[in-house]
Amino acid sequence: MISLKLKAIAFFIDKKDKVVDVGCDHAYLDIYLAKNNLCKNIIASDINENALNNAKKNIARYNLTKKIKCILSDGINEINIKDINTVVIAGMGTKTIKHIISNKEKFKNIEKIIISSNNDHYLLRKFMNKNHYYLEDEKIVFDKNHYYVISKYKHGKQKLNNKELMFGKYKLENKNYYEYLFKENKKILEKIPFTKFKARKKIKKENKILKKYLNIK
Repeated sequence: MISLKLKAIAFFIDKKDKVVDVGCDHAYLDIYLAKNNLCKNIIASDINENALNNAKKNIARYNLTKKIKCILSDGINEINIKDINTVVIAGMGTKTIKHIISNKEKFKNIEKIIISSNNDHYLLRKFMNKNHYYLEDEKIVFDKNHYYVISKYKHGKQKLNNKELMFGKYKLENKNYYEYLFKENKKILEKIPFTKFKARKKIKKENKILKKYLNIK
C-alpha cells in the first residue's frame, strides 16, 4: 500500500512530531505512520469532503479511528495549531502550496514543513527561501515512472545560490535525476524556436550546470 514517495516523506518524520497531512487523499501516509507508531499524533486533512470521507473509510478499515483525527480544512485554517508541530503538504502544485503556507499566523509556530510539489520546484524553493524557511534536507525518489522531490523545511534564514534554487542541494546519489533533467531539457530545447532567445538561454544555463554535475564535457 505504501509507495516509495510516501516512505520518503515518512523518513523526515520523528517520534516527537505532531503531524497534519494536508490534502491527505486516501490517508495512506497517515495509516502508515499510525500503524508503525512513527509520530506522536496525526491529523488527516483535506479541503474536499469526498476525499476526506474516503480517507475516513480507509482509516476505519485499519481500525485506526482513535489514532487519526480527520478534519475538513483549507490548508491548516481549521486546525488547532496547539495540536501540531509538523505539516506535510504533498501531491499539489507549487501555486497551491504557496497559498497554504502564506497563512503566516498559522505557520509561525510550525517547527517543520515537509513538501512534495508536483511542479515548479525552483519557484517553491525561492518562495520558501524568501519567507525565511531553511531547506534542511531533500530526498529524490523514482516511483511509478516519475521523479518526486521531497523537501524538509524549518524556520531559519538561508541563502540558496541559483544552482540550489534550480536543483536543490547537490547530492551524488541524485545523479540519475540530474541525468533525467538534462535529457528532458535537451528535448525541450529542440522544440523551442530560435527566435525565443530568452527561453533557450534559460534551458542552456540549466544544462550547463547539469553537465558539471554529470561530468559531461
